[in-house]
Amino acid sequence: MSTASEHRQPWRLSPRGQACFDVALATALLLPAFAMPFTEVGWTGLVLSFGQLAPLYWRRRHAVAVFALVAGFSAAQAVLIDTPMWSQVAFPVAVYSVGRFATTRPGLTTLAIGIAGAFVASYVWLLEFDQLTPSAFTSYVLFITAVVVTAWALGTLGRIRRAYVDALVERGEQIRREAAQQVALAASDERARIAREMHDVVAHGLSTIVVQADGARYAATQDPDLAAATLETIAATGRASLTEMRHTLGLLRSDDGVELRPQPGIADLAGLVVGEDVEATLPDPATPVPDGVALTAYRVVQEALTNVRKHAGPGVRVRAVVAIDDEVTVLVEDDGRGAAVADGGGLGLVGMRERVNAHGGTLEVGPRAGGGWRVAARLPL
Repeated sequence: MSTASEHRQPWRLSPRGQACFDVALATALLLPAFAMPFTEVGWTGLVLSFGQLAPLYWRRRHAVAVFALVAGFSAAQAVLIDTPMWSQVAFPVAVYSVGRFATTRPGLTTLAIGIAGAFVASYVWLLEFDQLTPSAFTSYVLFITAVVVTAWALGTLGRIRRAYVDALVERGEQIRREAAQQVALAASDERARIAREMHDVVAHGLSTIVVQADGARYAATQDPDLAAATLETIAATGRASLTEMRHTLGLLRSDDGVELRPQPGIADLAGLVVGEDVEATLPDPATPVPDGVALTAYRVVQEALTNVRKHAGPGVRVRAVVAIDDEVTVLVEDDGRGAAVADGGGLGLVGMRERVNAHGGTLEVGPRAGGGWRVAARLPL
């Protein structure tokens, strides 16, 4: 089990804390310089100390300029004063600052200047103390160089680590944004799918009810028995549509106890093609067909019959053929006037095309030779 320490973020100073730290560091290094006038270096040492230490107040924002000032006053010290001073601690601090807060090229330049300064300082100091021997010179150069290289390496490692952490943070934000986009796209796809399902269910059911209700109204005065049968058809269609609607809405409420039934398929086609005006040729309901392909075939027939009832006009004859071989073929055609009124831009036709394309099939929708409207789909198995 993970603990709080495993998820603890790296400790960092806030911008205000960084400013306070820089002020405290520069002040702590600068205070001993006030004793310079009372030593052998005198007031010259005080000026040089201030020139080396005071720029450290701005080392974070202007690292390269601070190093240039510190290096300049350090070079002046080598010319004016032949002894080491406390203020020379500013040089490795400035080197670290360039490595930490600047880029790679200024950092390498600073390192080269620091190593060159190690040779110059070692020569000047040993010459003043009359101890300029190869062994002593080598020892001084190696010591000062080690200090400079260490300061540069620590600063560079800090900069690289900070860049790495920032990259991880940015990557995390990018992943979060991409995840949010994927969720939004999935929600949009789901809304579109549910809209197609609701359109198929509601449009087919209501169009059937409207057509049957019109027929029952005219038959009521002439043939009461026919009117009663028509009303029964209306009731059955309404119940079937409500069942499908509950199923579709139940997909959105998986925790409310709604009993879901399987999506309609090949075996349910017989319930769509009822009526004396429909000539249907359907496959064996037990023929195995993938659920997605079966649902698509069902929805194509459903939408095609809905469009017939909405646009084809009275007295129309419909032929519906569904066949299963190496592929599922669907053909629904009528001899009505749907070709004259359909514009092909409705949500139902768009939904049919999307369903068929999703399964790698083809859909042909258009006027039928000899009049009427034709819908043909092929769905590979």
